[in-house]
Amino acid sequence: MKTLKRYVGWLLLGRLAVVSSLFVAAVVIQLATSSFLPLAPFYFLIISEFVSGIGFLLLFLFDTHYRAQAYAQILIDLAVITGLVYISGGIGGQLYFLYVFAIIAAGLVLGGRASLLTAAISSIVFGALADCLAYGWIPYFRPEQAPETGIGFALYAIFTAWGLFFVIAVLVAQLSSRLGKTRVALATANRAIEAREREAAAGRASAFVAHEIRNPLAAISGSVQVLQGELNLNGEQARLMDIVVKESRRVSQSIEQFLNMAGPGKQTYSAFKLAEPLTETLTMLRMSGELSNRIKITGNFSAADVTYFGSPGQFKQVFWNLIGNALKAMPDGGELSIDFARPKKTEMSIRIVDTGRGMTADEKTRMFEPFYTRFEGGRGLGMAVVRQILDSYGGRIEVQSEPRVGTDVLITLPYRDMPPAADFGTEAGRI
Repeated sequence: MKTLKRYVGWLLLGRLAVVSSLFVAAVVIQLATSSFLPLAPFYFLIISEFVSGIGFLLLFLFDTHYRAQAYAQILIDLAVITGLVYISGGIGGQLYFLYVFAIIAAGLVLGGRASLLTAAISSIVFGALADCLAYGWIPYFRPEQAPETGIGFALYAIFTAWGLFFVIAVLVAQLSSRLGKTRVALATANRAIEAREREAAAGRASAFVAHEIRNPLAAISGSVQVLQGELNLNGEQARLMDIVVKESRRVSQSIEQFLNMAGPGKQTYSAFKLAEPLTETLTMLRMSGELSNRIKITGNFSAADVTYFGSPGQFKQVFWNLIGNALKAMPDGGELSIDFARPKKTEMSIRIVDTGRGMTADEKTRMFEPFYTRFEGGRGLGMAVVRQILDSYGGRIEVQSEPRVGTDVLITLPYRDMPPAADFGTEAGRI
């Protein structure tokens, strides 16, 4: 709506500019020669167009039916242009090119179909005017304007104008289509930039939170664990101590994710089997109770012999967050498929597919936003960390999901099983 409003506003300003230019040109020509045709009807049409422009400007300020306003303006423009063509000599005049401005305006403001429709209406109106003049059904504005040639000249003028109108309309329609695609791409890019800005804000906040909480939390957790070993606690007291330790660990995990959002810092890169961090992650999830026997694990990950040069710890984070979300989406059980592949010599892919509840279009759009979560008790940082890590490797992540069907996550990374040449001689590929 805002884009259409802006374009209709430009259409109003453009109409007023063209009308003002024609008015000034008429005055200059009239002052320069005494043999020019009588300009009273010309001034009448120009002033009518100017008055209609003022009326549409007021309507634009107080009404929101911008598309209807644009169509009405274009129809009035066609009527005024037809009047100008008639008084300037009809098929023998030169003002029929003004139809082109209406066609271009319709295409840029209302789209390609509108430009083609305007070209069709212009062709009909101009053709009808030319036929009426050629057959004598209406007189020429001035008798001396009548050409000495016959119907052939009229048909030539008509078909020439029609060809011009539709060529311009097709070109404008293509331009309008490309502009529409460009606007969509720009909107998508703006949303991505806004998401990155939110991530940057989250990073700054995370650094402050980690600095203020992490060390005291570690001291509290350590003290409680020491007390657990030294005090003779009854069942209720032991349970409360366990709650304190468990919640301290949960908060510590949140802080770690905050730190990863703030910036991963230096990582030690090495060549490793991609299945190793995945197997460790599955073991940890099974020991914590999140991966139950109701979840069937399938895929080629255990048999695929894929070596990668990177940080095993970062990949463990990626697997932990992606698989953790998949398990939360299957509270009643289901199937989790994990596959490694080499679709190209220069690429490696990781595919994680679950049969869980899936995501709506809005959830899929927002899944990488910091602090947005689909699950109760979630913190909304995991997927933002995943994307940040994959971005650091120059990779991409694609998500396909349908409600009550499941989610398919495909990660594609530039393949590398050796450190880049620049890293030889550094400490274990530390970058």
